[in-house]
Amino acid sequence: MKLCQGQVWKQGKEYIRIVRLERLEVEYKSLLSLANKKGTLHVTSKKDFCRLLKDAKLLTAKPTPLSDEVTE
Repeated sequence: MKLCQGQVWKQGKEYIRIVRLERLEVEYKSLLSLANKKGTLHVTSKKDFCRLLKDAKLLTAKPTPLSDEVTE
C-alpha cells in the first residue's frame, strides 16, 4: 500500500484524509462528509493507520482533461 499526503479513503460511512505523512507517524482527519471539511484530527503510528485502512477503499481524484496547447 502506497500512502501519500492528501489521499482520501472511505471506510463505511466515514472518510479519512491524510493530512501529514511522516516516516513513522500519520496525522489524519476523520470526516463524515467531503463537502463539509469538518472532522476530528488524529495522530497515530503508520502501522496502526494501515490497520485502520484494512477494509477501506481509496478514492481517486477525477483526472483533469489536458488542455490543448496553443502554438502561435
